[in-house]
Amino acid sequence: MKQKACQAGRIVACAGMILLGGMVRAQDAPAPSDPDPLSAVIRKNLAEQAARLDAMRSELARQDQQIAQLKRALAAQEADYRALRHAVGADVLDQQRAGNVAAAGRMATALPMPDDAAPVLQSQERPVGKAPERDQRPPEVAPIFDQPGVLTARGKLVVEPSYQFAYSSNERVALIGYTVIPAVLIGLVDARQVKTTTQTGALAFRYGVNNRMEVELRVPYVYGHTDTISREIFTGSATDKVFTSHGHGIGDIEATARYQMNDGGADRPYYIGWLRVKSRTGKDPFEVTTDCVSRCVQNTTGTGLPLELPRGSGFYSVQPGLTWLFPSDPVVFFGNVSYLHNFPRSHVTRTVLAGGKEPLGTVKIGDIVDASVGMGLALNEKASFSIGYDMSLVGLTRQNGQKVAGTARSVLGTLLVGGSYRYDNKRTLNFTLGVGVTRDTPDATVTVRVPMMY
Repeated sequence: MKQKACQAGRIVACAGMILLGGMVRAQDAPAPSDPDPLSAVIRKNLAEQAARLDAMRSELARQDQQIAQLKRALAAQEADYRALRHAVGADVLDQQRAGNVAAAGRMATALPMPDDAAPVLQSQERPVGKAPERDQRPPEVAPIFDQPGVLTARGKLVVEPSYQFAYSSNERVALIGYTVIPAVLIGLVDARQVKTTTQTGALAFRYGVNNRMEVELRVPYVYGHTDTISREIFTGSATDKVFTSHGHGIGDIEATARYQMNDGGADRPYYIGWLRVKSRTGKDPFEVTTDCVSRCVQNTTGTGLPLELPRGSGFYSVQPGLTWLFPSDPVVFFGNVSYLHNFPRSHVTRTVLAGGKEPLGTVKIGDIVDASVGMGLALNEKASFSIGYDMSLVGLTRQNGQKVAGTARSVLGTLLVGGSYRYDNKRTLNFTLGVGVTRDTPDATVTVRVPMMY
């Protein structure tokens, strides 16, 4: 029995060992293959689509970075564009089109905007970089008046040689006698024709004290020639005679200071105030010899004409004035107003023949009110054209407080046409033609100036 029991125990133990070994082998054995091949294909497709989505996400991220860079560049260009428009005064035009701009803004806000549009607009409103400095100088035009519109830059020196040729012809008829009946004259007729040619060469120096102020010194050299054609009075002569006189030398030296009062711009005027002081360095009418024996009385002691032409007025003068320029694309309007005051001169004597002196006392020549207006047009980067009109009102001449016999107020009117050509940044050629429109004004005046900057 014991032997059978031992055998049975061995059998049970062996069976347990066999069962345990089978379990171990079952765990170590590979898993059986998927019995459904369709699920494997689906998983493979999903994996490929996931890979493609990852690639698309990477491409979109790269494109978003490029769009952000383009938006930043556009914002910088918008800021530069606004700064340039402000520099040239284009904002004024935008204000005039406010209605259209507002309508465009309403249309823009009605459109759908992306979520990232607000940061871009905010970046456009912020200034990017440094805006260009605004040019506060008036625009350059062809100068046809004595006073320039553009001042010399700070620390710069402008040397301007100039030449002016003026010609005038006047006729005078004096009736000396009395009439018996209308159109019948008993007496003498004094008919004169005066032809005067004046040439003036000048050298002007202008220096820019700062960007708003300049000073100028002008030294002229004058040559004058006059032919007076007349018949001798009180002689009954029927033959015309020519009385010729001329003279040359340094004229009256002038000094001028100019100051720009404000900053103009598009449709905003520029104002430049100036003050000119004139000396009497030139030989004046009282220093030249007059064709009179001892004193000039109604041409009875001589012709009363100077034997030598004077080069100066003989009086100190001061002239305040205002120049204005008004840019209105494509032209520039400009003008001047001034008042010339001549100081009286005491103990004046006139030189007559044989070196004699005729006392005249205190002499005060008339003051001059001047006004001019014109417009300039730029033809291209180098050439410009200007046209204008200048008018002066000359007051009466007084001697010892009394009006001098034969003097009257005069009106001088001149039509001016000029052009300018800029060779480079330092040299410019200016040409002006003046045509007299009143009898007291020179018939023709030609002026050539060549300012050179150093």
